[in-house]
Amino acid sequence: MKNGLVVKDNALINASYNLEVTEQRLILLAIINARETQQGITSDSKLEIHASDYATQFNVKKETAYEALKNAVNNLFERQFSFRETTKKGVGIVRSRWVSRIKYIDDSAILEITFAPDVVPLITRLEQHFTSYQLKQVSQLTSKYAIRLYELLIAWREVGKVPKIELSEFREKLGIGADEYKAMNHFKSRVLEPSIKQINEHTDITVSYEQYKTGRIITGFSFRFKQKQTPKIAKSIETKRDPNTPDFFIKMTDAQRHLFANKMSEMPEMGKYSQGTESYQQFAIRIADMLLEPEKFRELYPVLEKVGFQP
Repeated sequence: MKNGLVVKDNALINASYNLEVTEQRLILLAIINARETQQGITSDSKLEIHASDYATQFNVKKETAYEALKNAVNNLFERQFSFRETTKKGVGIVRSRWVSRIKYIDDSAILEITFAPDVVPLITRLEQHFTSYQLKQVSQLTSKYAIRLYELLIAWREVGKVPKIELSEFREKLGIGADEYKAMNHFKSRVLEPSIKQINEHTDITVSYEQYKTGRIITGFSFRFKQKQTPKIAKSIETKRDPNTPDFFIKMTDAQRHLFANKMSEMPEMGKYSQGTESYQQFAIRIADMLLEPEKFRELYPVLEKVGFQP
Protein backbone atom coordinates (compact mmCIF):
# COMPACT_ATOMS: atom_id res chain seq x y z
CA MET A 1 0.00 0.00 0.00
CA LYS A 2 2.39 2.65 -1.25
CA ASN A 3 0.05 5.65 -1.03
CA GLY A 4 -3.01 4.48 0.85
CA LEU A 5 -5.32 7.05 -0.70
CA VAL A 6 -8.83 6.85 0.72
CA VAL A 7 -11.64 8.44 -1.25
CA LYS A 8 -15.17 8.72 0.11
CA ASP A 9 -18.21 10.60 -1.12
CA ASN A 10 -19.09 13.44 1.23
CA ALA A 11 -22.53 11.91 1.78
CA LEU A 12 -20.68 9.06 3.46
CA ILE A 13 -18.31 11.38 5.32
CA ASN A 14 -21.35 13.19 6.72
CA ALA A 15 -23.28 9.99 7.44
CA SER A 16 -24.13 9.12 11.00
CA TYR A 17 -22.70 5.89 12.25
CA ASN A 18 -20.86 4.31 15.10
CA LEU A 19 -17.91 2.13 14.16
CA GLU A 20 -15.17 1.10 16.55
CA VAL A 21 -11.58 1.98 15.65
CA THR A 22 -10.76 -1.49 14.32
CA GLU A 23 -13.90 -1.50 12.17
CA GLN A 24 -13.16 1.92 10.69
CA ARG A 25 -9.63 0.76 9.91
CA LEU A 26 -10.91 -2.35 8.13
CA ILE A 27 -13.28 -0.28 5.99
CA LEU A 28 -10.42 2.03 4.99
CA LEU A 29 -8.12 -0.88 4.15
CA ALA A 30 -10.83 -2.45 1.98
CA ILE A 31 -11.27 0.82 0.04
CA ILE A 32 -7.53 1.12 -0.52
CA ASN A 33 -7.23 -2.53 -1.50
CA ALA A 34 -9.84 -2.06 -4.22
CA ARG A 35 -8.14 1.05 -5.53
CA GLU A 36 -4.56 -0.23 -5.57
CA THR A 37 -5.41 -3.58 -7.13
CA GLN A 38 -7.62 -1.73 -9.67
CA GLN A 39 -10.28 -4.28 -8.80
CA GLY A 40 -12.89 -1.61 -8.33
CA ILE A 41 -15.82 -1.81 -5.96
CA THR A 42 -19.20 -3.25 -6.84
CA SER A 43 -21.91 -4.85 -4.76
CA ASP A 44 -20.44 -8.21 -5.83
CA SER A 45 -16.76 -7.42 -5.14
CA LYS A 46 -15.07 -9.62 -2.56
CA LEU A 47 -12.34 -7.42 -1.10
CA GLU A 48 -9.53 -9.10 0.82
CA ILE A 49 -7.88 -7.66 3.91
CA HIS A 50 -4.79 -9.46 5.17
CA ALA A 51 -3.90 -9.48 8.85
CA SER A 52 -0.30 -8.68 7.90
CA ASP A 53 -1.42 -5.48 6.12
CA TYR A 54 -3.45 -4.44 9.16
CA ALA A 55 -0.50 -5.07 11.50
CA THR A 56 1.93 -3.15 9.28
CA GLN A 57 -0.35 -0.20 8.53
CA PHE A 58 -1.44 0.41 12.12
CA ASN A 59 1.74 -0.71 13.87
CA VAL A 60 0.13 -3.40 16.00
CA LYS A 61 1.14 -6.96 16.86
CA LYS A 62 0.07 -9.73 14.53
CA GLU A 63 -2.06 -11.25 17.29
CA THR A 64 -3.95 -7.96 17.57
CA ALA A 65 -4.50 -7.91 13.82
CA TYR A 66 -5.79 -11.51 13.83
CA GLU A 67 -8.22 -10.64 16.61
CA ALA A 68 -9.46 -7.54 14.78
CA LEU A 69 -10.25 -9.53 11.64
CA LYS A 70 -11.93 -12.35 13.57
CA ASN A 71 -14.16 -10.01 15.56
CA ALA A 72 -15.19 -8.13 12.44
CA VAL A 73 -17.11 -11.14 11.13
CA ASN A 74 -19.83 -10.56 13.70
CA ASN A 75 -19.38 -6.94 14.76
CA LEU A 76 -18.93 -5.25 11.38
CA PHE A 77 -21.72 -7.26 9.80
CA GLU A 78 -24.17 -5.87 12.35
CA ARG A 79 -23.13 -2.23 11.92
CA GLN A 80 -25.53 0.20 10.26
CA PHE A 81 -25.38 3.84 9.21
CA SER A 82 -27.74 6.48 7.89
CA PHE A 83 -27.47 9.27 5.33
CA ARG A 84 -29.66 11.77 3.53
CA GLU A 85 -30.62 10.96 -0.05
CA THR A 86 -32.16 13.53 -2.41
CA THR A 87 -34.52 12.29 -5.13
CA LYS A 88 -37.23 13.86 -7.28
CA LYS A 89 -39.73 12.86 -4.62
CA GLY A 90 -37.83 14.69 -1.89
CA VAL A 91 -35.14 14.10 0.74
CA GLY A 92 -35.22 10.79 2.58
CA ILE A 93 -33.17 9.20 5.33
CA VAL A 94 -31.61 5.92 4.22
CA ARG A 95 -30.52 3.26 6.70
CA SER A 96 -28.09 0.66 5.46
CA ARG A 97 -25.63 -1.94 6.61
CA TRP A 98 -21.96 -1.43 5.76
CA VAL A 99 -21.43 -4.91 4.37
CA SER A 100 -23.74 -7.42 2.79
CA ARG A 101 -21.31 -10.33 3.16
CA ILE A 102 -18.23 -10.98 5.27
CA LYS A 103 -15.99 -14.01 5.74
CA TYR A 104 -12.88 -14.74 7.80
CA ILE A 105 -10.44 -17.43 6.60
CA ASP A 106 -8.58 -18.51 9.70
CA ASP A 107 -5.86 -20.54 7.95
CA SER A 108 -4.82 -17.58 5.82
CA ALA A 109 -5.70 -14.77 8.28
CA ILE A 110 -7.72 -13.04 5.56
CA LEU A 111 -10.97 -11.13 5.90
CA GLU A 112 -13.19 -11.02 2.81
CA ILE A 113 -15.66 -8.12 2.62
CA THR A 114 -18.48 -7.31 0.21
CA PHE A 115 -19.87 -3.81 0.64
CA ALA A 116 -23.63 -3.31 0.80
CA PRO A 117 -25.23 -1.86 -2.38
CA ASP A 118 -25.93 1.54 -0.75
CA VAL A 119 -22.29 1.95 0.27
CA VAL A 120 -20.79 1.25 -3.16
CA PRO A 121 -21.88 4.43 -5.00
CA LEU A 122 -20.90 6.56 -2.00
CA ILE A 123 -17.34 5.23 -2.24
CA THR A 124 -16.98 5.15 -6.01
CA ARG A 125 -18.90 8.25 -7.12
CA LEU A 126 -15.95 10.60 -7.56
CA GLU A 127 -17.62 12.86 -10.12
CA GLN A 128 -19.39 14.73 -7.33
CA HIS A 129 -18.01 16.25 -4.14
CA PHE A 130 -15.54 13.96 -2.43
CA THR A 131 -12.90 13.92 0.26
CA SER A 132 -9.58 12.14 -0.14
CA TYR A 133 -6.78 11.64 2.31
CA GLN A 134 -3.86 9.37 2.95
CA LEU A 135 -4.46 6.46 5.31
CA LYS A 136 -1.27 7.29 7.18
CA GLN A 137 -2.96 10.46 8.46
CA VAL A 138 -5.33 8.40 10.60
CA SER A 139 -3.21 5.29 11.15
CA GLN A 140 -2.01 6.56 14.54
CA LEU A 141 -5.41 7.72 15.75
CA THR A 142 -6.68 5.34 18.42
CA SER A 143 -10.00 7.07 19.08
CA LYS A 144 -12.95 6.31 16.82
CA TYR A 145 -14.15 9.85 17.45
CA ALA A 146 -10.79 11.30 16.35
CA ILE A 147 -11.01 9.44 13.03
CA ARG A 148 -14.57 10.67 12.43
CA LEU A 149 -13.69 14.25 13.39
CA TYR A 150 -10.66 14.24 11.05
CA GLU A 151 -12.85 13.09 8.16
CA LEU A 152 -15.44 15.75 8.90
CA LEU A 153 -12.77 18.45 9.05
CA ILE A 154 -10.93 17.67 5.84
CA ALA A 155 -14.17 17.73 3.88
CA TRP A 156 -13.72 21.51 4.42
CA ARG A 157 -9.99 21.54 3.61
CA GLU A 158 -10.29 24.22 0.93
CA VAL A 159 -11.68 26.81 3.35
CA GLY A 160 -9.95 25.65 6.53
CA LYS A 161 -13.00 25.98 8.74
CA VAL A 162 -16.21 24.13 9.52
CA PRO A 163 -19.24 26.35 10.15
CA LYS A 164 -21.32 25.95 13.28
CA ILE A 165 -22.68 22.46 13.80
CA GLU A 166 -25.57 22.07 16.22
CA LEU A 167 -24.61 19.85 19.15
CA SER A 168 -27.26 17.22 18.40
CA GLU A 169 -26.12 16.94 14.77
CA PHE A 170 -22.45 16.83 15.78
CA ARG A 171 -23.09 14.04 18.27
CA GLU A 172 -25.01 12.14 15.61
CA LYS A 173 -22.21 12.48 13.05
CA LEU A 174 -19.71 11.18 15.60
CA GLY A 175 -21.96 8.20 16.28
CA ILE A 176 -22.60 9.04 19.94
CA GLY A 177 -25.71 7.44 21.41
CA ALA A 178 -28.42 9.47 23.15
CA ASP A 179 -27.40 7.99 26.52
CA GLU A 180 -23.64 8.53 26.06
CA TYR A 181 -21.71 11.53 27.42
CA LYS A 182 -24.87 13.52 28.11
CA ALA A 183 -23.05 15.91 30.46
CA MET A 184 -21.05 18.52 28.52
CA ASN A 185 -17.98 18.14 30.74
CA HIS A 186 -17.93 14.41 29.92
CA PHE A 187 -18.46 15.07 26.20
CA LYS A 188 -15.54 17.49 26.15
CA SER A 189 -13.13 15.50 28.34
CA ARG A 190 -13.80 12.08 26.80
CA VAL A 191 -14.68 12.84 23.18
CA LEU A 192 -13.91 16.31 21.85
CA GLU A 193 -10.66 17.30 23.53
CA PRO A 194 -8.90 13.89 23.29
CA SER A 195 -9.87 13.76 19.59
CA ILE A 196 -8.44 17.20 18.90
CA LYS A 197 -5.27 16.33 20.83
CA GLN A 198 -4.74 13.19 18.73
CA ILE A 199 -5.43 15.02 15.47
CA ASN A 200 -2.99 17.80 16.36
CA GLU A 201 -0.28 15.33 17.35
CA HIS A 202 -0.59 12.69 14.64
CA THR A 203 -2.10 14.15 11.45
CA ASP A 204 -1.23 16.80 8.88
CA ILE A 205 -3.50 19.49 10.36
CA THR A 206 -3.87 21.44 13.60
CA VAL A 207 -7.38 22.24 14.77
CA SER A 208 -9.11 24.47 17.31
CA TYR A 209 -12.78 24.89 18.14
CA GLU A 210 -15.25 27.54 19.21
CA GLN A 211 -18.37 26.81 21.21
CA TYR A 212 -21.75 28.52 20.94
CA LYS A 213 -24.26 29.02 23.74
CA THR A 214 -27.94 29.65 24.08
CA GLY A 215 -28.10 31.27 27.46
CA ARG A 216 -25.69 29.26 29.58
CA ILE A 217 -26.07 26.03 27.60
CA ILE A 218 -23.58 25.00 24.88
CA THR A 219 -25.60 24.28 21.74
CA GLY A 220 -23.00 23.98 18.98
CA PHE A 221 -19.39 24.06 17.82
CA SER A 222 -17.39 25.37 14.89
CA PHE A 223 -13.82 24.43 13.93
CA ARG A 224 -10.82 26.08 12.36
CA PHE A 225 -7.82 24.17 11.13
CA LYS A 226 -4.71 24.66 9.07
CA GLN A 227 -2.19 22.53 7.28
CA LYS A 228 0.96 21.87 9.27
CA GLN A 229 4.07 23.48 7.88
CA THR A 230 6.71 21.01 6.80
CA PRO A 231 10.15 21.72 8.28
CA LYS A 232 11.98 24.18 6.08
CA ILE A 233 15.11 22.65 4.68
CA ALA A 234 17.78 24.92 3.30
CA LYS A 235 17.67 24.80 -0.46
CA SER A 236 20.68 22.99 -1.75
CA ILE A 237 22.37 23.30 -5.09
CA GLU A 238 20.77 19.95 -5.92
CA THR A 239 17.27 21.49 -6.32
CA LYS A 240 18.62 24.08 -8.76
CA ARG A 241 19.99 21.53 -11.17
CA ASP A 242 18.63 20.88 -14.61
CA PRO A 243 15.38 18.85 -14.20
CA ASN A 244 16.68 16.52 -16.88
CA THR A 245 19.42 15.31 -14.55
CA PRO A 246 18.77 11.55 -14.08
CA ASP A 247 18.36 11.73 -10.29
CA PHE A 248 16.51 15.07 -10.12
CA PHE A 249 13.56 14.70 -7.72
CA ILE A 250 11.93 16.98 -5.16
CA LYS A 251 9.83 15.28 -2.51
CA MET A 252 6.44 16.95 -2.07
CA THR A 253 4.06 16.73 0.87
CA ASP A 254 0.74 14.96 0.34
CA ALA A 255 -1.04 18.30 0.52
CA GLN A 256 1.27 19.79 -2.13
CA ARG A 257 0.83 16.85 -4.48
CA HIS A 258 -2.96 16.99 -4.38
CA LEU A 259 -3.06 20.79 -4.56
CA PHE A 260 -0.88 20.99 -7.69
CA ALA A 261 -2.36 17.81 -9.21
CA ASN A 262 -5.80 19.47 -9.14
CA LYS A 263 -4.40 22.46 -11.00
CA MET A 264 -2.46 20.30 -13.47
CA SER A 265 -5.51 18.16 -14.32
CA GLU A 266 -7.00 21.12 -16.22
CA MET A 267 -3.84 22.08 -18.12
CA PRO A 268 -3.90 21.38 -21.89
CA GLU A 269 -0.37 19.94 -21.67
CA MET A 270 -1.73 17.11 -19.52
CA GLY A 271 -4.22 15.93 -22.13
CA LYS A 272 -1.95 13.15 -23.36
CA TYR A 273 -1.96 11.59 -19.89
CA SER A 274 -5.74 11.45 -19.42
CA GLN A 275 -7.63 8.20 -19.79
CA GLY A 276 -10.93 8.07 -21.62
CA THR A 277 -13.88 9.54 -19.80
CA GLU A 278 -12.35 9.94 -16.35
CA SER A 279 -13.34 13.10 -14.47
CA TYR A 280 -10.94 15.90 -13.53
CA GLN A 281 -11.04 14.63 -9.94
CA GLN A 282 -10.09 11.10 -10.96
CA PHE A 283 -7.38 12.46 -13.25
CA ALA A 284 -6.01 14.63 -10.43
CA ILE A 285 -5.73 11.59 -8.15
CA ARG A 286 -3.66 9.78 -10.78
CA ILE A 287 -1.45 12.82 -11.30
CA ALA A 288 -0.81 13.02 -7.55
CA ASP A 289 0.33 9.39 -7.65
CA MET A 290 2.55 10.10 -10.66
CA LEU A 291 4.32 12.87 -8.72
CA LEU A 292 5.61 10.21 -6.31
CA GLU A 293 7.63 8.59 -9.08
CA PRO A 294 10.99 10.33 -9.76
CA GLU A 295 10.85 9.62 -13.50
CA LYS A 296 7.30 10.97 -13.85
CA PHE A 297 8.15 13.90 -11.57
CA ARG A 298 10.96 14.97 -13.94
CA GLU A 299 8.65 14.54 -16.92
CA LEU A 300 5.89 16.65 -15.36
CA TYR A 301 8.15 19.26 -13.78
CA PRO A 302 7.63 21.90 -16.53
CA VAL A 303 3.86 21.73 -15.97
CA LEU A 304 4.38 21.86 -12.21
CA GLU A 305 6.29 25.12 -12.63
CA LYS A 306 3.52 26.56 -14.81
CA VAL A 307 0.94 26.03 -12.05
CA GLY A 308 3.13 27.76 -9.48
CA PHE A 309 5.24 25.05 -7.84
CA GLN A 310 8.52 26.34 -6.42
CA PRO A 311 11.04 24.02 -4.78
